[in-house]
This record gives sequence, structure tokens and C-alpha cells, in this order.
Amino acid sequence: MERRTGILGGRAAVLLTTSVAVLSIATGLANIGTGVAFDPFAPVIPPALRQAAAFTGTVTGFMLLIGAIGLRRQVHVAWYAVLLLFPVTALQGLVQASPLSVPLVVLSLFAIPTVFLNRHHFDQSLVLSPVQSAATIAVVGTQLYGAIGSFALQDHFVGIETITDAIYFTVVTSSTVGYGDVTARTGTGRWFAMTVVVLGTASFAAALGSLLGPAIERRLARTLGRMSDQRYDLLEDHVIVLGYGDLTEPILEELGDRPLVVVTPNDEQATALRERGYDVFTGDPTEDEILGRVGIETAEAVVAATNNDADDAFAIMTARQLNAGVRIVAAATDRDNVKKLKRSGADTVISPQVIGAHLLARSALGTAGIEAIAEKIVGADHPNDVPDEG
Repeated sequence: MERRTGILGGRAAVLLTTSVAVLSIATGLANIGTGVAFDPFAPVIPPALRQAAAFTGTVTGFMLLIGAIGLRRQVHVAWYAVLLLFPVTALQGLVQASPLSVPLVVLSLFAIPTVFLNRHHFDQSLVLSPVQSAATIAVVGTQLYGAIGSFALQDHFVGIETITDAIYFTVVTSSTVGYGDVTARTGTGRWFAMTVVVLGTASFAAALGSLLGPAIERRLARTLGRMSDQRYDLLEDHVIVLGYGDLTEPILEELGDRPLVVVTPNDEQATALRERGYDVFTGDPTEDEILGRVGIETAEAVVAATNNDADDAFAIMTARQLNAGVRIVAAATDRDNVKKLKRSGADTVISPQVIGAHLLARSALGTAGIEAIAEKIVGADHPNDVPDEG
């Protein structure tokens, strides 16, 4: 079941971003070294500027590919990034002034409203570990150190006259390519070049290990998880938890040793839950095939309690279609969506907002037993765990 919102939907936004990225790379590579001029702006665009647009267009294309990967993971920062890059690819297409640029310009402009109107699909935060953050800062800091330092010490080098020369020297030196066209002429220059080599290789190695390592680990974990999917065929009378969010954690604790399986599309969440001993299937809980793989036909109950009522509604509809008799319980983050979730097929819909409001009101009126119930819900084992307001 595909959710459609905005012009075409979240999947269309990812597809358009990928298409623009591939077009930008292909157009840039095709226009490098050519002197063909096509659009009305061609007579006023210097050939050197067209060549620069071809080179930078290729780089922008690769950046958009990274953005497309981020959109697939529903990362909000990736949504901002691709919206900023689409006008850049359109402008680069105009500047390149070739017949190959026309599809790039048209598709870039068409992608802007499509991605913008589907912004609610991309609401995940980009979470970097302290090591990943430090590695990223190290790479950026090393490149700035090399570029600024070599430009300031240009009198100690042969071949550094502009800031572009300084950036070029830093990249080829820190990556250990070293073409030899920029060389140090003094001892100060040589010492500086050696620091760029050492810091550059160290920061690149740290970045590759910290940024690519977890991605490879998640891929292996996901692959191993799929290799053992057949164990779900043996589950009977189990609970299927659709999605994972703030409301899901207390549910997992309350279910205790009951047989259950969590279905989430988030690789990081799946890995963390597996490490805690939970059975997790990585996939979209709104898809028929995924729910079939986790035994929806033999499940005792289904719990939909993510932080997104729309996602819950689609997951509930899919589960109800596959097993008309299974008991489905949902938690509504917005009290206005309680009836909508029931119409989607949920047997019971609970609104934490409403429950909390009733508990607060009853507690304010001094109703007997309410404090004990509240302590049970929030996890306070003793009355002293809750600070006394008086």
C-alpha cells in the first residue's frame, strides 16, 4: 500500500532526487571539454565558466546522490539539503548551455515542489555518534588548515598563487596523491606540507572508519536478520509491534516475556533492539509482504504505537486486511485521530493525552487510588520517587 501525499508522494521525491543527481553527473561529464553552446544565454557565458559549471555540476550530482540516500532514511536534514541543491543544478544546467542541459533544468525545477510538498515524510533526525562528529570535524578542520595555511605561506611554495591553488594543494596532499606540480621551496614549506599529509591521512582514515563502518555493520546485521527470517514462521499467538517510537518502549516492557516481534524500517533502531534481545524485522510495517513474513495470520494481537498517527493508520489497514480476526490496539498521539484510527480497523485506540488529563484531574480532586495508578504508569516504584511539590 503506497501512501500518496503532495504531488506524487515521498517515494516520488526520492526517485526525482536520484534522477536529478544522475542527470547532473552525466551532463557534467559530457560537457567537460566540449565547446558546444545551445541556450539563449550561451553568447554571454564565457567558455571558462561553462567548464567550471560542468565540473561543479558533477560534484553537485554526487552530493544529491548522498541526499537521496538520506531521503530514503527519511532524514530531515537531507530534505533541506536537496532543496538547496535543486536550484544549483538548474543554474549549472543553464550555464553549461548545451542540449544535454535541458532535461536537467526541467527536472530540477519540477523536483522542487514535489520534494517540498512531501516534507512530512522526512522527519527523522540525523544522529551522529561522538566519534563520527569528531571525525567529520577533523576532516573539515584539516582541509581548512591546509588551504588557509598554504595560502598564507604561498611565498614558501612553487605553484600557489590563488586560494584555488591552496585548496588544490591541500586536497592532493592530504589524500596522498601529490601530483608534484605544487612543491615547497623552503624548510618552512616542507614542514607545513608534512603536517598536512599526516593530519589529512589520519582524518580521512578516521572518517572512513567511523562513518562507513557503522553502515557496513548495519548492512550485515540486516542481512543476518533476513537470513533468519524463517524463525518467524514458527511463531504463534505472538504480538506484532508495528513501528518504534517513544510510546513503544513502555509497551515492550509491559509485554515482558510474551513472544513478540517488532517491525521497523529504521536500521539503527532495529540493531539496538536486537542487541537487547528482541526479535526485530527490518521493513515497512504498511507492506503486505512484510507483515506476512512476521506471521500476521497466526498473531494474537497487533500493536501500532509509533509517533505518527498516519503511519499507524496505514499499518492498521494492512494488518486488518491480512487477518480480519486479529486484535489490533493503537495509541493515538493526537486525540483528534482516535476515531480515524478506529475507522482504519483498530479494535481499541488509547490516547495518552486523554488518560493523562483524566489522571491529573482525578488526582487534583483527591480520588482514592489515583496516585498508585499514576505511579504504575510513569514507572515510580515508591511514592518517594515523585518529588513533593509542597
